[in-house]
Amino acid sequence: MAGNTFGELFRVTTFGESHGAGLGCVIDGCPAGLPLTLEDIAAELRRRRPGGGGPSTSRTETDEPEILSGVFEGKTLGSPIAILVRNTNQRSGDYDNLKDVYRPGHADWTWEAKYGFRDHRGGGRSSARETLGRVAAGAVAKIFLTTLNIEIRAWTSAAAGIAVPGPGGKGFDWNEIEQNPLRIPHREIAQQALEKLEGIRAEGDSAGCAVSCLVKNLPPGLGEPVFDKLDARLAAAMLSLGAAKGIEFGAGFAAASGLGSELNDSPVSAPGLFPELPPASIPLPPNVPPVRWAHNNAGGVLGGISNGMPLEFTVAFKPVPSIGKKQQTVNRQGDARDLVIQGRHDACIAPRAAPVVEAMAALVIADLVLLQRGARL
Repeated sequence: MAGNTFGELFRVTTFGESHGAGLGCVIDGCPAGLPLTLEDIAAELRRRRPGGGGPSTSRTETDEPEILSGVFEGKTLGSPIAILVRNTNQRSGDYDNLKDVYRPGHADWTWEAKYGFRDHRGGGRSSARETLGRVAAGAVAKIFLTTLNIEIRAWTSAAAGIAVPGPGGKGFDWNEIEQNPLRIPHREIAQQALEKLEGIRAEGDSAGCAVSCLVKNLPPGLGEPVFDKLDARLAAAMLSLGAAKGIEFGAGFAAASGLGSELNDSPVSAPGLFPELPPASIPLPPNVPPVRWAHNNAGGVLGGISNGMPLEFTVAFKPVPSIGKKQQTVNRQGDARDLVIQGRHDACIAPRAAPVVEAMAALVIADLVLLQRGARL
């Protein structure tokens, strides 16, 4: 099956199905000598683990990773890193009634239209549990990026129709993100959204959300024009997530109704702007003056290349399609059927989407960093 590998130099292949023996990833191209422990990976997997309360699914998986290769005495070897997480809490019987029907909003019919066959247990490879391998690989990419002082933070910026102020807005609190089940950086709004989602869940329904991401200390020059621009690669990464339906950078779709005089990010001379970059980072060419930017409407990307400003983007996620309300569908014979989906499902994917967005951003940036190191003398 094509389409399971991501990246050019920092390459990741994920494997496994929702109700199979396990899931994981193989990372090829990670530089040797990178300090890496099992806990580095386990910590990220705990963040995206199901069964965390709130609107999350009640499926409880420990998600304990095993490193099968590529690490010796706490450091990467430069060889492929294989990571496996075994499934332990499958209840495949919950899906017996779905074997011969197509769930509304799911990939059941399209999967069969492509392959002629599918794993009906939890959606198989099209399940959100597939993101486990991405998060494990993203954990390794994050460790690599810390050597460059690059920091990635994602949070729920909207859930169930309730929006959250962005960084610098009233009540925004970075420390609050990991303190509530929705990963909303605002305590009062998080409580409002949780109460609304509980009502939606009680009605057998689900709700959409948005996840915003901020990448700090990104060096200028990352991105491979024309077709592998930084924002293009990030868009491909984020839209490869099962429920993602849209992405915007900086001013985003609001730019469509703006003026150039309002939205142009103007450079301002800033000698000595990047002294904080570590020696392992990517310096500016000697003939290019350091600048800062008066605004960041472009979200840190100009011409598909990072400009040294914080990278800012937001991903929109549709409501989870597995709901308890009665829906209309058809079976394999094309006959109309009423369907009520049983089992354990999220009412909103917000709690687990933020770590996945961070992971995919880390994979894109790690790959582009390695590509940039070979872009000039």
